Amino acid sequence: MIRHLKYITVQISMLFIGFSVYSQTDTIIAKDTAEVVEYEQFLRVVESTLEGYYRDYSSTDRQTDSIIKSLGYDEEDVPEFPDSVYCQRLNEMNEMSPFQLDCNSDVLSVLKFFTKNRRGFTSVVLGRSKLYFTMFEEKLAMHNLPIELKYLSVIESGLRPQIKSRAGALGLWQFMYRTGKYYGLDQNSYIDERMDPELATEAACLYLKKLHSLYGDWNMALAAYNAGPGNVNKAIRRSGGKMTYWEIRPFLPRETQGYVPNFIAMSYMLTYHAEHNVVAREAKVFDFETDTVCLNKGMHMNVIDSLIKWPVEEIQALNPIYKTTYIPKTTPPQCISIPIQYVGKWVSMEDSIYTLDSLIYESVPEEEKLSNEMTVHSVRRGQSLGVIADQYGVKVREIMDWNNLRSTRLAIGQKLKIYGKGAAPKPQVQQASNSTSTKTPPSGAQMHTIKQGESLWAIANRTGISVEQLEKLNPGLNHRDLKVGQKIRVK
Repeated sequence: MIRHLKYITVQISMLFIGFSVYSQTDTIIAKDTAEVVEYEQFLRVVESTLEGYYRDYSSTDRQTDSIIKSLGYDEEDVPEFPDSVYCQRLNEMNEMSPFQLDCNSDVLSVLKFFTKNRRGFTSVVLGRSKLYFTMFEEKLAMHNLPIELKYLSVIESGLRPQIKSRAGALGLWQFMYRTGKYYGLDQNSYIDERMDPELATEAACLYLKKLHSLYGDWNMALAAYNAGPGNVNKAIRRSGGKMTYWEIRPFLPRETQGYVPNFIAMSYMLTYHAEHNVVAREAKVFDFETDTVCLNKGMHMNVIDSLIKWPVEEIQALNPIYKTTYIPKTTPPQCISIPIQYVGKWVSMEDSIYTLDSLIYESVPEEEKLSNEMTVHSVRRGQSLGVIADQYGVKVREIMDWNNLRSTRLAIGQKLKIYGKGAAPKPQVQQASNSTSTKTPPSGAQMHTIKQGESLWAIANRTGISVEQLEKLNPGLNHRDLKVGQKIRVK
């Protein structure tokens, strides 16, 4: 009954917040309708004008359409060119690049495959590039790195910040955990900075700069980025000391043998896509259509969705750093990317968002706060044992022991006992000798085999009997010296 009343109270509070916001707006409008309408109209005109200006200024679609029209292509045409044309275009790219974009049989084979079979992919990444390439170029310029390296992320991830490889590499630049950690990309139960576009791009710049300083050649640096410096060094030794990518290529892992040709072919496709009758897929979001807002408290995405109608899926897509739908409080504060169209609503309803989030997630029902030493936690959607353990500053194994859990799987609404520091019940055992009883267990006795990490207290919880009963059933048992594989009587 108490729980039901609290639920009703929260719902009423939610309605109150909503009515409060709208009533405040109505009051303002009633007080000075002309003033409100005037400044809102003015801001909408400014935002719309800027969006149109940036879209026209940054768009390459007009140039693409002009090239396609001049070449007389129909929509379904898939043009082909002689090898000499491909090589001429690669040479023109080389004139403006520190890369050596070779035009050999291996590169031509991959390039022709891309022009026929990777047209759809090229169209898609051209659309996605509208959100990322300007930021890539800015970061690369800051580190005095070749601008062509922006194409590397296309080969690595297809410009998908949440993509994870079978080997565990993650993000736009596909960092493995250890390499990402070395370059400052942290992760915890809520965030993984390998999925943050700006942080991961900064780390990629630092890593690529280091690799180039080691090998003095961009193709070798790319090979090392893909296979790791260790594999490149092995290939150098197996080749008898050769120092160029094409010379050591036969001694590299199979994937890396195709890595540089793929990079060259993709660089060509994104440069000459119009000549191949490929147009960009419509961009979901342009970089100039976003802004940032900073949070002074943790917040749940579904609360943002409920008040300003910014869908959770879109929040996650624009803020891929978050592993769940919860945005944790951090120092310095977390700043999230937000479409400009929602900024006005955010500013006017920010206090209401915090209040509603607090009402739903931070209030603890009185019947669940059993004492200052123990709390009963109700599992919410998206929570894992690791997340809950971090929240209360305890270990996953402790939660499992306190709640007699045999696996880490949880159900929404499941109740978990959480003990404060030093408040968890400890097994009270009498001092016993190191020897265990050698008496044969009576007929019908139930035995338990000790597993790695088990304590007498944990076994007592799992079997539903007390530590004292276990001691009586096993005279001479030393709880401080339990051995894996040792059998004890539990019934």
